[in-house]
Amino acid sequence: MENLLRPLIVIGGSVLLTLVIGWATDLLLRKADDRHGGTSLWGGLRRARVPYQLVLCAALLRGSYDQAQLLTGFREGIGRLLTLLLIGSAAWLAVRIAAAVVGASYSRYATTNSSRDPARVRRVRTQVTLIMRVVAAIVGVVAVAAMLLTFPAMRAAGASLLASAGILGIVAGVAAQSTLSNLFAGLQIAFGDMVRMGDTVVVDGEWGVVEEITLTFLTVRTWDERRITMPVSYFTSKPFENWSRGTPQMTGTVFWQLDHSAPTALMRERLRDILGGCPAWDGRSFDLSVTDSTPNTMEVRALVTAKDADDIWTVRVTVRERMLDWLVREHPYALPRVNTAEAVPAPGAHGERRPSGGTPGPRRAVEPHRPPERG
Repeated sequence: MENLLRPLIVIGGSVLLTLVIGWATDLLLRKADDRHGGTSLWGGLRRARVPYQLVLCAALLRGSYDQAQLLTGFREGIGRLLTLLLIGSAAWLAVRIAAAVVGASYSRYATTNSSRDPARVRRVRTQVTLIMRVVAAIVGVVAVAAMLLTFPAMRAAGASLLASAGILGIVAGVAAQSTLSNLFAGLQIAFGDMVRMGDTVVVDGEWGVVEEITLTFLTVRTWDERRITMPVSYFTSKPFENWSRGTPQMTGTVFWQLDHSAPTALMRERLRDILGGCPAWDGRSFDLSVTDSTPNTMEVRALVTAKDADDIWTVRVTVRERMLDWLVREHPYALPRVNTAEAVPAPGAHGERRPSGGTPGPRRAVEPHRPPERG
């Protein structure tokens, strides 16, 4: 009877004590979260309840397993299994606690500075994200190393591994050259402020917003909701456009190909009226000029301004649409035309036919071909 009750008491008591301590801790964290609603620290710590209970249960079972005298033939294997569980859950708990502390600090900083300096908030967000990934990677490596060291064979091989660490490091560095370059490029992006999460960038002709930055790759969400994933080393080795760098204010252009008779002065006044009714225009400046001319058309360019990349797109499409609509209704002659007049040869050209007066006759428009009328 004692052989049956002792394991049940030890194991059941460890599990029950774990549940009670976990419930009491969660209750305290919930009250602290209700009392301090301005910070997300206590809510973040509450999300670490599962690894916290695993640590408690593994520690209690590991400490009382010898007294339970359960499965004595497998004592060494079960003890090592509980040790591995304790190390893994402790690493999980450390990552959750670090994430809660760092997340609460970032939330407080973002709430205070989001309206004054949004670019700096995005930079801090990028740095915090990469730092948390580095911390999780380091904790994971240390936990795996600690688990391996629980095996006697790994401890015996430790001396030989340390002796050959230099050669292995060189071989691993050559083999993982691309991975290491991306790793250092990710750290350079995080702390060099080259690109941040939420920045508007143009990469290889694709316009999008930086959605995710990791230690090895970066994801750009395009305007049509595609995701472009590329190594972070791209941004440290090739040029790219960052429209959010510095001030987000932008100047955009709108082009029209029009007839030479287009009323540019009236178009300039019409542009002022269109921008006055466009909420996306920031009111800084605008301009309309003739920038090029061909034998058939002239190029008219409008310059407009807006506070960021999203608004500049809205202003450009609005100006282009409303200006064309106004030209079609009020000045249709300004639209491009194809001339169908008969060419007049130069004076003195071979085979030139002149009227009886000796001077070239006026140009005669070519009548378009009309189909015969049906009876």
